[in-house]
Amino acid sequence: MKKITKDLLAVEIYDTRAKMGKAAGALAAKRIKEILAVKEEANVIFAAAPSQNEMLAALIEADGIDWGRVNAFHMDEYIGLSADAPQGFGNFLKDAIFGKLPFKSVNYINCEAKDVDGECERYTALLKANPVDVVLLGIGENGHIAFNDPHVADFNDPATVKAVELDEVCRQQQVNDGCFKTLSEVPKYALTLTIPTLVSAKHLVCTVPAATKAWAVGRTVNGEINEECPATIMRKHNSVVMFCDSDSGRELLQR
Repeated sequence: MKKITKDLLAVEIYDTRAKMGKAAGALAAKRIKEILAVKEEANVIFAAAPSQNEMLAALIEADGIDWGRVNAFHMDEYIGLSADAPQGFGNFLKDAIFGKLPFKSVNYINCEAKDVDGECERYTALLKANPVDVVLLGIGENGHIAFNDPHVADFNDPATVKAVELDEVCRQQQVNDGCFKTLSEVPKYALTLTIPTLVSAKHLVCTVPAATKAWAVGRTVNGEINEECPATIMRKHNSVVMFCDSDSGRELLQR
């Protein structure tokens, strides 16, 4: 394992995806237990993507977490999918973790909401009533966090949750990940938690495997901090670790 630090961002690069996921899951468990040691409840936001599989599996197996004191949220969702669509992020998380642990509450974004503004307001109210403690996130091939693609990302966004149009790189990633067969099947619009909402958390645990993320990882660590690569905002957060495997971290390993 190789460690790199840039500004406030710590990066750990493992030689396999399995080791990366195990380490990320261990830190996620540690952070949740730290919150529960000082608060009655912990509020945790989860990313929904195949990149999170190994971390989530390790987190499920972690000992010592009172899941009955944890409120679960997810960070983004397509607009217009049917409620039972397997590509829905809520459904992904239900299968991967929400349906496997006895959370105090699981709070889904409604992909079928007819009143999009009203759904943003509803989820905003939930998050304001339950301030974020831990965010378990990844980064996209275009450097996005949640669905804050570069053209809609705003480090000073006044919104908590907003509707966005997805860029083509982001939509193609969903095909690359095997979630959709063709680009035309990928929804063009989604709801997302904004960047200020995500970085308001006390702790961030970022898990980023695979060669398709190598550019984004390199840009996140070595590029300018700006919305052209939204993930660069993590370099300003005082409790964040980004976990990579040798494929996603290859540009960093070459330096």
